[in-house]
Amino acid sequence: MLSAKSLFQEILDNDESFRLFCSIAASGESQGGWENARIAALVPQSERGLAPKITRHGADEDKHGRIFNALMKKRGLEPVPVPPETDYTMLLERHGIGLAHEKLKGEEPLTVQDIVTYLSHSRVTEQRASEEMELLRKHFADHPDLGRAVRMISADEDNHLAYCHEELLRFAAQGHGRVIQRTLRECALAEIRIYRDVSLAVMDHMGRILDWPRPKAAVLAAGIHAVYAWERLAGWRRMVSLKMPERRDALGGPATSAPEFA
Repeated sequence: MLSAKSLFQEILDNDESFRLFCSIAASGESQGGWENARIAALVPQSERGLAPKITRHGADEDKHGRIFNALMKKRGLEPVPVPPETDYTMLLERHGIGLAHEKLKGEEPLTVQDIVTYLSHSRVTEQRASEEMELLRKHFADHPDLGRAVRMISADEDNHLAYCHEELLRFAAQGHGRVIQRTLRECALAEIRIYRDVSLAVMDHMGRILDWPRPKAAVLAAGIHAVYAWERLAGWRRMVSLKMPERRDALGGPATSAPEFA
């Protein structure tokens, strides 16, 4: 019977599929680390109080990249090039989700509107990250190799999501509410489409590595399309709501260090 746990267990048990999974994850996290570091450096003077939190966000993403690389190293594996069609983070940037890299590579300070856009886009993508890590935590929190990594990354993603909610509500109170809601909606509808395409591409690569029979691959593809249909109909709304998180100032302290993997 196909399930999220059995599917990931199959990927985990094979060195080549596990290496591809970790390489994709490490690449995306490292890029997120760079983006947040540049945003922190370019925060407008009026919002300099946000810079330490954005820096913490980026440090967490860098840490996650190191964790995925360490998981590969523990099994004697080297990273592989990430197929472009599976590069979620780069595809988001290419479709205008997040601040343009050309802007981040410059030295011109960002505007308050740029920061609102960054936080709105992060609120959508961190929702996805939090849900994915919650699923892995549900099934693999006690796994001897993955458990510590899954628990740590999941907690970090929850903190990132809480931070986005809190800061966006602060900006909404300052009069940016309509812009935030419009940006959230546009980003959510684009993200669910990109997530569908990346999911199909990743499953295609995994299927070839693991030699999945056509019926199994077809069932998985149908499941991905079904999730997209639900998200396009109504599921996207969970990505655009805002509520004050239970944990306030979730990124108010220094980033925790990555665990060691013997």
